[in-house]
Amino acid sequence: MTKGILGRKIGMTQVFAENGDLIPVTVIEATPNVVLQKKTVDTDGYEAIQIGFEDKREKLSNKPEQGHVAKANTAPKRFIREIRNADLAEYEIGQEVKVEIFAEGDVVDVTGVTKGKGFQGVIKRHGQSRGPMAHGSRYHRRPGSMGPVAPNRVFKQKNLPGQMGGNVVTIQNLEIVKVDAERNLLLVKGNVPGSKKALITVKSGIKAN
Repeated sequence: MTKGILGRKIGMTQVFAENGDLIPVTVIEATPNVVLQKKTVDTDGYEAIQIGFEDKREKLSNKPEQGHVAKANTAPKRFIREIRNADLAEYEIGQEVKVEIFAEGDVVDVTGVTKGKGFQGVIKRHGQSRGPMAHGSRYHRRPGSMGPVAPNRVFKQKNLPGQMGGNVVTIQNLEIVKVDAERNLLLVKGNVPGSKKALITVKSGIKAN
C-alpha cells in the first residue's frame, strides 16, 4: 500500500555514513499533515486519502473550504493532495500524518515543480551542440535544420527554443537516509525537483516492491 506526506524543500547538505562515505542529501520539512477525506470505490470510483499541509488564515479561504476542513476539526490548508492506493483502514478523518510513517532505508518517489528557467534556446533547453564560433560562420547557437523540404512544414516535437522549467517532475527510487521526528525532517539521498521552500510530495516507491 502507498504511504505519502507533503512537505517543503529546505535545501541540500551532506551526511557521513558509518563507513565514512559522504552522502549528499536533500532536507524536506514535513510538518504533520491532516487527513481531510477518505475516498472509496463506492462513493468516488477509486480509493485514496486526501491530506492537507500548512495552515492558512481563515479569511483567505471560502465557505466550501471551511466546511470541508471542519469535518476534520482543523484549519484551512494551503496545499491539498491525494494519495492513491492507501490503506484506508489505517487512516481516520482528522488524523495527523507525520514523518514517522517512513523509516531509514525506505525507497520513495519524490514529486515537485522544477525551477523555472524562462525562455531558453536549444543549447540550454535541449543540450544541442553549437556551430563554429568563427566570424564567417553565421551559425552559432541556432536550432539547425527545421526538417526536410518535402512536407513544407515543421514537424511536431521538433526541439525549438521556448519556456524551460516549471514542470511537474517525479524522481523515483530515492532512499531515505534519516528521519528526524523531533524536527519533522526527512533526509533523502540525492537531489529532488524544485527550488528552496517548494512544495514536495513524498510517496512510497512505486517500483520498490
